[in-house]
Amino acid sequence: MPRTMFAARTAVLRGVVAEPVTVEVSVSQGIPGITIVGMPDAAVLEARHRVRCAMRACGFENPRASVTVNLAPSEVRKTGTGFDLPIAVAILACTGQIPTKDLDGCLFVGELGLRGEVSSVRGLVAYAMLAREQGLSFVGPTGTVPAPNVDTYVIDTLAQLRQGVANLRAAASIPLSHDTHDDGEKPGQDFSDVIDQDLAKRAFVISAAGRHGMLMVGPPGSGKSMMAKRMPTILPPLLETERAEALLVHSVAGQELFGLQRGARPFRAPHHAISQGGLVGGGRPVRPGEVSLAHCGVLFLDELPEFAPSTLQALRQPIEDREVHIVRVDGTYTFPSDFMLVAAANPCPCGYLGDPDHECACSATRIQAYQSRIGGPLMDRIDVRVDVARPSSARIIAGERGIGSKEMADQVMRAREFGSWWCERNGSSVPSRARGVPDLGLDDGAKSTLESTARRLGLGGRSIVRIAQVARTIANIDELERVGRDHVMEACAYRSRATL
Repeated sequence: MPRTMFAARTAVLRGVVAEPVTVEVSVSQGIPGITIVGMPDAAVLEARHRVRCAMRACGFENPRASVTVNLAPSEVRKTGTGFDLPIAVAILACTGQIPTKDLDGCLFVGELGLRGEVSSVRGLVAYAMLAREQGLSFVGPTGTVPAPNVDTYVIDTLAQLRQGVANLRAAASIPLSHDTHDDGEKPGQDFSDVIDQDLAKRAFVISAAGRHGMLMVGPPGSGKSMMAKRMPTILPPLLETERAEALLVHSVAGQELFGLQRGARPFRAPHHAISQGGLVGGGRPVRPGEVSLAHCGVLFLDELPEFAPSTLQALRQPIEDREVHIVRVDGTYTFPSDFMLVAAANPCPCGYLGDPDHECACSATRIQAYQSRIGGPLMDRIDVRVDVARPSSARIIAGERGIGSKEMADQVMRAREFGSWWCERNGSSVPSRARGVPDLGLDDGAKSTLESTARRLGLGGRSIVRIAQVARTIANIDELERVGRDHVMEACAYRSRATL
C-alpha cells in the first residue's frame, strides 16, 4: 500500500569519513515533479532527471504527484552522485512499487544511469565502514569492498529491487596475498637487476627496516629510479589494519583498489610539476593528496630539486605528524599520511658534479641555487642519504647479478621482528623511530661518538635523535640489543655523505 512519506539511509563524504544522511521523501498532490532540498550541489540536483529516467527504463511508474526530497541534516552540504540510488529507493518505497521489508536496516549509495544501471562512486569503503558503525547492511554498486562485520550487498540495476533487498547478491572480498607487493610492479622486477650498487642497497635495507626516509644523489643513469621502484619488493605485505586504512583513502580519492585488496603496498610517484594541493590534499570537495595515497606505502619523489620549493616544504608537517590537516571554512579535514619517503636528485642542474668521467658545466652560483631548492628543514627530516655512482660498464655488459629482493626482504623482516622484540623487552611497543636518544640502548662508546659528531657538525636536536634512531635500526639488522660505536658511525655517514 502506498505511503505518503518514507525515509532511506545514505551518507555524504567529508574527507575520509562518511557522515550519515537521511533521504526523506514526501508525495503529495500538486504539479508532478521532484524537488530536492537540504543544501544539494549541482550533481545532487541533477539526480531528479537521472532518477526519473532510470525508474521509467526499469518499468516503474513515475508518480503523477509532487515529490519532495529532503536531505537531512539540511545544514550539511550534500555533494556527489551517490544520492541517486537512495532517492530512487525512497520514492519507490513511498509509492509502494518495491517491498519495504529490510529497507530501514540498509544504507544505500550509488549513481544511476538513464537505463537504470547502478554505477560506482568514490568512497565506497567509507560508506561501508559507516554502515558497520551504525549496525546497518550496506547496499552499493559493483566494486563495493565489503567491510568486516557488515552485511554488504551488490545491486547492478534498479529493477532488482522488485525482489527486495534480501535477494541481492553478497559482495565478494579478495583475500590477502602474501606473495604480492606493489600493484604497479612489473613481472621480474627485482633488486638483483641492480648492479654494482651494494652501498645503496644497504641504505634501502636500513630505510625499509626502520621506516626511515631516504635520499639518493647521483648522476643520470646511475639507477636511482630503478632502485626506488623496487622498494616495495623488500617491504612486508600489508597487514589487515593497514589494508583497511589504505583502502579507505584510495576509495575516497576514487583510485583503483585491486592491488590494495590483494595486500600490495601503495607506491606513488608524482611528477615534479604537481601542485601543493595535489601533493598534500585539497580541492573542492576536499580530497586526499599523494602523501595520503602513499599511506602505509612509498612516496617516491624523483628529481627532488625540480619540485616547487613551497610544495616540498608542505611535506614537513605530514612527515612529522604522519597525518595532514587541511583547514577550510566549513571545518578541518584530516587525512592519514604515514608513508616512507624515497627521493632522488642530481647533484647539480647538468647532473655531473663530482662524476669522474664527466665534467660538470654548471657554475657555482647555479649549483648553489639548485641545491638550495630542497631547503634545510626538509633535508633535516630525511634520515638516510646516500651517494649513488654510475655502475661499472664492464659488470653491466658481463650481466652480473647483485643481491636480490628476497635476500633484502629477509633482512628487513628479521630486523623488524627483532625491533619489535626489543621494544617489548624494554617495556614499550613504540617503534624505534618515535623514541628519544636515552631510550634507544646506546652503549657508552656509541654515546661518546654521537656526542663528538654532533659537536663537530653542529647538529640540532632533531638530527641527533634521528641519527640515534638509524643506529638503532642498524643494530636491529645485526640483531644486537645494544647500539655500538660502529652503528653510530654508519648512521652518521648516511646522514652527512650526500652532496645536497
